[in-house]
Amino acid sequence: MGSALPPINAALEPADVRNGNAQVKQAYQEALGFEDVLMQELTQELASTVTSSSDPADGTSDSGDSSDSSSSGLLGSDPSTSAFASMIPTALTQSVMSGGGVGVADQLARALDPAAWEKK
Repeated sequence: MGSALPPINAALEPADVRNGNAQVKQAYQEALGFEDVLMQELTQELASTVTSSSDPADGTSDSGDSSDSSSSGLLGSDPSTSAFASMIPTALTQSVMSGGGVGVADQLARALDPAAWEKK
């Protein structure tokens, strides 16, 4: 994996993982890696809507003034807000993952190695 996962409090892991064998823990770590990448992609899409410089799909502007069409995102197109917006995906992903993720990893880990979950 290219990026290290943020530290996750063991108390936030599912009980099956905390009490599981090495295979269960390994499957969960792999699934957390996938969830981390998924969250990063989703938050990058979210951040792109914050600084979007495109007009709405129908080509009309809400204000009726075409002079502000280049700053239709929530933060506009100011360079300082653009720099701030570029930090949003990483910060949001790290926050979610350090809180135990959104639950995708648990389900994915069970699908990766169902036999390990039966052996516990």
